[in-house]
Amino acid sequence: MTLSFAAKVLVLALFIVPTLYVHLRGKARLPVLRQFVNHSALFAPYNSLMYLFSGVPSKPYLDRSRFPELDVLKHNWQDIREEAMRLFDEGYIRAAEKNNDAGFGSFFKKGWKRFYLKWYDKALPSAEALCPRTVALVNSIPNVKGAMFALLPGGSHLNPHRDPFAGSLRYHLGLATPNSDACRIYVDGQPYAWRDGDDVMFDETYVHWVKNETEHTRVILFCDIERPLSSPLMTRINRSVSAFLGRATAPQNLDDERVGGINQAYAWSKRFSDGMSGKVKQFKRKHPKGYRIARPVLAVVVAGLLGYWLFS
Repeated sequence: MTLSFAAKVLVLALFIVPTLYVHLRGKARLPVLRQFVNHSALFAPYNSLMYLFSGVPSKPYLDRSRFPELDVLKHNWQDIREEAMRLFDEGYIRAAEKNNDAGFGSFFKKGWKRFYLKWYDKALPSAEALCPRTVALVNSIPNVKGAMFALLPGGSHLNPHRDPFAGSLRYHLGLATPNSDACRIYVDGQPYAWRDGDDVMFDETYVHWVKNETEHTRVILFCDIERPLSSPLMTRINRSVSAFLGRATAPQNLDDERVGGINQAYAWSKRFSDGMSGKVKQFKRKHPKGYRIARPVLAVVVAGLLGYWLFS
């Protein structure tokens, strides 16, 4: 059954309007074209519902005191730090060795590393074995959906980006940081510098970026916290969606741990794209004029196909 013109316009509007809303939300923005092809655009309709029913204000940084259940993490930060630094010394905080971490694939190029504690289901077996104290603390807080140790070396940075899923909020607890304003995160352009034992809550669906302009490595506890919602129905929906996405993006610290379907597909696509990228670079070197012509031609073809679908 073919869709009518009005139905097709409605389908496009259900994608375009929320994506524009997400793009215009806040002061810091990605380039318009990048926003529409960014993976966060896929979640724009869902995220708009999360913002509409959000039980916390729509702003980059949130009042951490509204989440008193997280006090237990802050109060025990030195115990958490001790386990994190032991893992760091033993080389367990590292990049995904098989390119099977879709959520953070681009970060690894900048030297960013991680060790998962829990991911939207239960603690990873390796985390239970290697850092039981931290896992017990994280598991004592039901609205902590995901948790990891995250490392960023000195002299590195993370480019501006927005996380795709508004069903959660982001929590950072400083463990071993440079304790300097030169190591900071910008959320919607507003800076925050990590300090040992200090924590911060922010909305990761705002554009944010990181700079560590010191010589020292930054290690933090990084958690996804369930977004409070004003509607019990939306809360149930969000928990179901979060659980599904969590299973699909299940990560691993060690090779014998389960990997979710999305991460498996990402690993395959990375191998394919790396092969294609090599061929594209080779074509660009041999035919620079042809490469410059091919890019706008491809954009016109895509626009033509969309127009054909809309008006046929």
